[in-house]
Amino acid sequence: MSPRGVATPDVRERLFAAAERVVERDGPGALTSRAVTTEAGCAKGLLHAHFAGLDEFVAELCLDRFARTAARAEALSGRVGQRTVAENLDAVALALFDSGGPAISGLAMTRPAAALRIRQALEGGAPGFTAIQQAITGYLEAEQRLGRVADTVDPATAALAVVGTAHHLLMTSWPGAPDPRAPMERLVAALVGG
Repeated sequence: MSPRGVATPDVRERLFAAAERVVERDGPGALTSRAVTTEAGCAKGLLHAHFAGLDEFVAELCLDRFARTAARAEALSGRVGQRTVAENLDAVALALFDSGGPAISGLAMTRPAAALRIRQALEGGAPGFTAIQQAITGYLEAEQRLGRVADTVDPATAALAVVGTAHHLLMTSWPGAPDPRAPMERLVAALVGG
């Protein structure tokens, strides 16, 4: 336990990781500010010292994880011509399911104030599914120019299919549900080949 008055390094990430563990282990209903701080091993009031409340915390957690995945998608441009197209797309698509993605998405859906905050941030330009879709489209266009993606594939439509499927799988998954990675990998293989 961090003593009172002592700075906690990387507090946001520490709290976010603790929340993911709580939700993965105990489900969305178990997430409280006390559960998060206990899991993080820090002072009980730390979450409220950095966030206006649990809804803001949940929204910021989701937005942070979207931004991380969007950054991975943007990095696809540096992978053009490397490994297989399916492996590169899988790395981005499957990143949405890392760190308890389905559980965290479900958590956001159970908290209307957090969901509203997320929607407003995304509408305001925060990186999310749209940024991921645009990055995938650009990547597929570049791979198509190299002949690694068939001319019959429409990059924008394939990107929409990947992002739309990921969104669907995130919104319809819950702790204990079948792993969404296998259907995602099958979709990517169907769109661009194995």
